[in-house]
Amino acid sequence: MIYITQLIYLKEGQAEAFDQFEAVAIPIIAKYNGRLLLRLRPSSKDFIEACIEKPYEIHFVEFNTEGDFLRFMQDEERKQFLHLKEAAIQASLLYKGVKL
Repeated sequence: MIYITQLIYLKEGQAEAFDQFEAVAIPIIAKYNGRLLLRLRPSSKDFIEACIEKPYEIHFVEFNTEGDFLRFMQDEERKQFLHLKEAAIQASLLYKGVKL
């Protein structure tokens, strides 16, 4: 298994475009042996400490293999909606790891 943690930072006023992209992208994860384990939208009060900008949303996803993750990223249906992602997301940080 590989685990992906993504911190997502939105452009001002683009939450609706982001939600439209996620409505397409999240169900596709399962096609590639993946599972969305957590999708968090923390408020300011949820942070105990931070030395980076607080993200709009945090995703924690698992895939059986790195190949499954790479195939998800290249999915043709997902690619058709990347314009929504590009319109909505200012920046994202993606961390890849394995269970210890």
